[in-house]
Amino acid sequence: MQYRTMTTPSLQFLSQQQLLLLLPAVILLVVAAVADAQGQLPGCGHKCGNIDIPFPFGIGIGPGCFGDGFEVLCNDSYHTPRAFLRGTNGSYFPSPYELLSIAVEKGEARVLAPIASRCNTDINVSSAGMYMDLVVTPFTVSVSNVLIGVGATAVTMMQYTVPAERIFSCLAYDFGSVREEGGNGNCTAGCCEFSPSTLTKDVRLSVRYIAEDQTNMMWSTFPCAYGMLVEKSWYEYYRRDMFRYTLLNRTTQGVPLTLNFAAGKGSCLAKGQVPPPEYACISGNSSCANATYSDTPGYMCKCLDGYAGNPYVANGCQDIVECEQPEVYPCSNEGTCKNKLGGYDCPCKFGMKGDGKTGTCTPVFTPAAKATVGAIAGVLLLVIISFLVILRKEKKKAKEFYRKNGGPTLEKANVIKLFRKDELKPILKKSNLIGKGCFGEVYKGILDNKLVAVKKPINGSVLESDQFANEVIIQSQVIHKNIVRLIGCCLEVDAPMLVYEFISQGSLHDILHNSNNKVAFNLDARLSIATHSADGLAYMHSKTNNRILHGDVKPANILLDDNFIPKISDFGISRLIASDKEHSASIIGDMNYMDPVYLQEGLLTEKSDVYSFGVVILELISRERAIHSDNNKLVKNFLEAHMK
Repeated sequence: MQYRTMTTPSLQFLSQQQLLLLLPAVILLVVAAVADAQGQLPGCGHKCGNIDIPFPFGIGIGPGCFGDGFEVLCNDSYHTPRAFLRGTNGSYFPSPYELLSIAVEKGEARVLAPIASRCNTDINVSSAGMYMDLVVTPFTVSVSNVLIGVGATAVTMMQYTVPAERIFSCLAYDFGSVREEGGNGNCTAGCCEFSPSTLTKDVRLSVRYIAEDQTNMMWSTFPCAYGMLVEKSWYEYYRRDMFRYTLLNRTTQGVPLTLNFAAGKGSCLAKGQVPPPEYACISGNSSCANATYSDTPGYMCKCLDGYAGNPYVANGCQDIVECEQPEVYPCSNEGTCKNKLGGYDCPCKFGMKGDGKTGTCTPVFTPAAKATVGAIAGVLLLVIISFLVILRKEKKKAKEFYRKNGGPTLEKANVIKLFRKDELKPILKKSNLIGKGCFGEVYKGILDNKLVAVKKPINGSVLESDQFANEVIIQSQVIHKNIVRLIGCCLEVDAPMLVYEFISQGSLHDILHNSNNKVAFNLDARLSIATHSADGLAYMHSKTNNRILHGDVKPANILLDDNFIPKISDFGISRLIASDKEHSASIIGDMNYMDPVYLQEGLLTEKSDVYSFGVVILELISRERAIHSDNNKLVKNFLEAHMK
């Protein structure tokens, strides 16, 4: 089969005159690109009567309408036009064979073929025969056909020479009761059938009687004998066909015969071989199979499994949507059909195993297993419900804590950031703990890409409601280089957590008394720390809108930054005294630094902070620990050491 191909240079570099010269070729390429679904070019017929004519078959003028040996003649002189295979130059067949149908995806064409018959009263007439020569055509007789013989004592012979000479015979023998009735459609007495096992290019059929003397005795009763090559299961046998001309009368145009065809000459391409221009299998998703019917090489094309259409045209093989054809591609009710390129899957539904294609989906769980799973599911459901109930209670409790801790007041003030409990939860790990005291624990972490210190108080160790909110508002307004800055707080817990800026070098207490600390402070450095700390305390006592008393001044509450600049921490809230009271029902603080008046009477004043700071100064100068019972001794030793 020949295919016309054309290549064109890039149009980008052509002149106007060159473009005009190439215009007819461009038009031809465009026309070729718009071939219809049957693969036929415009102007080529693709239908005759009720028969579709797909490429390589075709009707029209010129080789572009059909492949070599696949020309179809459409005779429209009939009420319904009829199609005939013509062959090369009209010489393939003794007479054109009428087409019944074409299936290019199967490589088959169905035609009407004549039958061999002997149906007269002259015993001297030679045996009638039928001859079909397909040697120079692309067609072969398919093995799906069968050889049928009909007659009382008839022998039907089938002979072919391509691919090798073979002779088959079929004996139809019937000497039963002489009557026309009988026969149920099956080929029994008076009929014989033979199935050839080899494709053939030429067929010779003949029919004759076994013995002429027997024929003479029954000639008037059994005037007819037949031999035919026909599609299997087409012929329906009745004994009356031997008595009358009934078979000839209903097969005047011939009997259906299936032909295979090879659209390509030569052999299939080897893997990786570049296809030549005349290669027939041009559709993607197509395959090639070499023909084995003769010594002349040839091949046929088919769509791959899961694809259907015409492999002889571009994009002719299209994916089959199997899920839309459940009668052809089964998927049981227990399966779910899922189409994919080149096939489909039918996985079993949830809770089942097997394959829906074969209808073998079965439950995964036995009744006992289902009961167990049901029980487990019930327990899990109760656990989930319990978890949801607890989660709801936790959310409700968090809202109550938020309100109790003065959340609405702080929202209106809008002075610091209010953190959610979930935001601080990653920080509150044992590995992040950096300090622990009588009021709570301190953790180091990162919030908003900044290092912070989160103070988690012991439950009940802070003021409640608006008192706490007011203290937070006051602290948020304290902005001084020697006072630790409050960043925010979390109110969704029983004891609100405070978030401060992180001070890197730790407390003054650790630096003064930690034997592992390598920092060496001279007296000037220690006095500088005392001076800056005094500035911070003075700011708290007299330079803010609200007087702030610390109540627990000691080296542990004086932190040092990277430059060893002191910053006072743990003031205001930590002392559990409302901002409008000076007397406290409980004495809180480190007794080693506590004012004796505050210790005895519970009266906290600025003088209390000054007294505590004086002890800190002595500790800074002497680098000796302050101990409550020995503070007088500490002062005496200091005076004795420095007054001499």
